[in-house]
Amino acid sequence: MNINERALYLIHPLGENWMPGETDMSRIANIMPPLGLCSISAWMEQHDWQTEIYDCYAFPGDDKRLFKQLERDRPLWIGFSTTTSSFPDAIRLANHCREILPEAKIVFGGVHVSALREQLMNEFYVIDYIVVGEGEQTLLELIECKSEDLSHIEGLIWRDGHEAVFNGHRRDLLNLDTLPIPAYHKLHGFPEAYKLPIFNYPKAPGTTIITSRGCPFRCSYCDRSVFQSSYRFNSADYILRMMKHLHDTYGMRHVNIYDDTFTLQRKRIEEFCEKKIASGLKMTFNCAARAEQVDPELLKLMKKAGCWMISLGIETGDPELLKLHRYYAGRIPDDALDMNRNAVKMIRRAGIRAKGLFMLGLPGETEESIERSIRYVLSLPLDDFNLSKFTPFPGSPAYQTIHDFGEFDEDWSLMNALNFVFVAKGFTKERLEERHREFYRRYYQRHKVMWNYVTMLWKSPDSWRRFIKDLSVFLSFRKKYAT
Repeated sequence: MNINERALYLIHPLGENWMPGETDMSRIANIMPPLGLCSISAWMEQHDWQTEIYDCYAFPGDDKRLFKQLERDRPLWIGFSTTTSSFPDAIRLANHCREILPEAKIVFGGVHVSALREQLMNEFYVIDYIVVGEGEQTLLELIECKSEDLSHIEGLIWRDGHEAVFNGHRRDLLNLDTLPIPAYHKLHGFPEAYKLPIFNYPKAPGTTIITSRGCPFRCSYCDRSVFQSSYRFNSADYILRMMKHLHDTYGMRHVNIYDDTFTLQRKRIEEFCEKKIASGLKMTFNCAARAEQVDPELLKLMKKAGCWMISLGIETGDPELLKLHRYYAGRIPDDALDMNRNAVKMIRRAGIRAKGLFMLGLPGETEESIERSIRYVLSLPLDDFNLSKFTPFPGSPAYQTIHDFGEFDEDWSLMNALNFVFVAKGFTKERLEERHREFYRRYYQRHKVMWNYVTMLWKSPDSWRRFIKDLSVFLSFRKKYAT
């Protein structure tokens, strides 16, 4: 059979998304659409390419269906978008794809390959090309190029003979409003196969959108290999059009806005809120913000526009760790902890739920800093809370000097912020796990927290339905953190 030269397969690998040997809670609590691939699919279809998206995360253990479809469709181009933890699984799948279609061209993109670049081309010969940074324009130029000389395509790593060559980062980036709405319709089983985080939305169905790319800040733990220090965003009109499309096409009632920081460009947020209110669109939304970007006036407007919850990246309750790792417009204010506390209170006063995002095991962490963080969290009027395990991702500033601060087991499959691959000096992995469990236990074993979740019976009834459906799994998880 002839190969289809106008066909592109886009694959989202499974990877390791939980802790080895334990029930994967992430599959029950949250399955997010691969929005990067959805954007690329829509962009390529707009340029007359045939695309298919295969999401191994949403459908684990179903590789045979993928391979059967590859044999049927025989695409010339196969693309993988990978995180650090999913990269090994992508290599496994790519090797199988090569066996099925030896003539196919295999392209990798995503945060992991954008960070490690030529190193990966030299180690994994199943990869034909790497797209560094955002993928739409670079991928289009690659697959439409008729020349063997690819040196003019910015953002591309290719092989000139046996040498891996990086053409440099793209200089002229796309206006995000020129991109078509992501191709959610290309996702098998959408929207039923995808789930928002439990207790993080009022009404179902819901899904995730992205309205900006990049972040100008340089916090030590954030991977900035894809967008560098750039920040671009969709207009208020585009956001409203995307939400209306999801509402009218799929009946969506809530969206999780998955921007690094939704509130960075205040004028855009004000315009979006005003236009959404005027439109009468009955959809709620969550977003992430930074403490220095919110005030009572803005929060009142966001609440009126349907904002249901705001997540704040607080990270730690230890001021010295904040100075080492967190950046606020180029500096750490002396009153950062008070600023975060006031932001939580303002959010709550506006009638919006407040979620605190924290991290344990940062370089420089001590027993005392963990205790300060626990006490600080317990003093905040949060509605929800998440505690991740610090992971030095290859594209983050911390990665460069991480061995100076402790022991680092660079097992990519476990680098998902759910495993302690880095152990700060003065700790063992076992001790960090103990403190992590203690942190969660002390937060959740409070009557006001439990009552908050009881009120979700009428505030988020679908979350309770999901909770009861998988009650045995949640109880086993709770048991682990109750001792």
